[in-house]
Amino acid sequence: MAIHDELRKLPGVDKVLQQESVRLAMQKFPVTFITPIIQDVLSSLREAALLGDEVPPLAEILNQILSKTELLTAKSLRPVINATGNVIHTNLGRAPFGRKLLEEINEVLTGYNNLEFDLEKAQRGTRYTHVTRLLRHLTGAEDVLVVNNNAAAIMLVLRTLAKNREVIISRGELIEIGGSFRMPDIMAASDCRMVEVGTTNKTKITDFASAITSQTALLLKVHPSNYVISGFTAEASLQELIALGAQHQLPVVYDMGSGLLRKAEIAFLADEPDVSSTLATGVDLVTFSGDKLLGGAQAGIIAGKKELIAKLKKEPLTRALRVGKTTLAMLEAIALAYTDTEKLIALSPIFAMMTAKADDLFAKAESLHQQLEAAGIACSVVESQGQAGGGSLPGKTIDSFAVVIHFKDASRKMAARNAENIYHILLAGNQPLLGVLRQGEVQFDVLTLFDHQLKRVAELIIRCYREVTAA
Repeated sequence: MAIHDELRKLPGVDKVLQQESVRLAMQKFPVTFITPIIQDVLSSLREAALLGDEVPPLAEILNQILSKTELLTAKSLRPVINATGNVIHTNLGRAPFGRKLLEEINEVLTGYNNLEFDLEKAQRGTRYTHVTRLLRHLTGAEDVLVVNNNAAAIMLVLRTLAKNREVIISRGELIEIGGSFRMPDIMAASDCRMVEVGTTNKTKITDFASAITSQTALLLKVHPSNYVISGFTAEASLQELIALGAQHQLPVVYDMGSGLLRKAEIAFLADEPDVSSTLATGVDLVTFSGDKLLGGAQAGIIAGKKELIAKLKKEPLTRALRVGKTTLAMLEAIALAYTDTEKLIALSPIFAMMTAKADDLFAKAESLHQQLEAAGIACSVVESQGQAGGGSLPGKTIDSFAVVIHFKDASRKMAARNAENIYHILLAGNQPLLGVLRQGEVQFDVLTLFDHQLKRVAELIIRCYREVTAA
């Protein structure tokens, strides 16, 4: 009997729709959007009541409905201010798009375009011609194919050229990329049989040669773009693999991962292999990402021998992995910038950050420091080490500066707690700010901060600091 009494307390949908707070919400969203939310909340409360829970007051029911409405309508993908010093931050969208890059592609994306229309022949064309001509010129590749990411590029290559056959790879190159995706899993999903040779730290060309059988389809080399193995090590060089592949008429595929298109006269990138130089070795296919060191949109790019690319284009999986007009427009714009290093730095934030001068970074840190000190916040400028990030250039750092917050008259334990609170509160704000929480301190690296963000960063830190210290 008590359960039925509780159920009677539940308002009907019509009654809820008549409440002032809900009527105000319907000025923003139509009744067809609000009604299912009301029904969902009332259904959950009904189920809880049948299990013995009390039905909350009408005011609380309305709060639940409005909270769920707000949650559903709030944008999930939001801008984040990056104060980590990690330039190509995998979790923050990798290579950021600069305003100038977006301006260059604005016209082609705001209206119609010739994505699959041949303007000369006045008939249907193919999307694979737009950026590939330029990429062939810049890299020296016979042909190029663009798919939606580098994992997809590897899967397409393996499935097309090695389905139900063997692929030989060094144990030291069985990498794991972001999101726990591992090379052995990608190879298994591509329906090829992985043959691992050598050891974690040492693999010789003789290991590859000994593993070749009549079932071998190709030789695979993977660039360790997100880790470094040092000490007692050895690896089969790309040149050795190319010679071995030619001897046995086997294609050699090189997964470069980070995808530096060409050196572009940037000192920080001098030791990183680039696509142009790699293809010049005679390797059959190279795969790489578009949103790492290339500086463009997420994409997987396959470059190399024309006859192999032709096979990839005929594979049915290619249609499922193809990219759209936004990706192609961004890749074309950033690839064009590779013709001029100054333009590349101006167009792409990642290259501007990698070439930033120490004096400019210090001035930026000092500006933030002075704004915080003027608000009564104890802080200091310290030297820091930024990094390329995004699974690129492991072990290499970029000299930078960071602002560290101090808490006067606080114990070490309390200072660490305050630092942690500031770190998390700044992330939970309407405009998230991601700093670095390290050894009980919170700091903000200016390498990845844009000049126009400094004032806003200071405002966010000041407000958060006062909230935390007052508590």
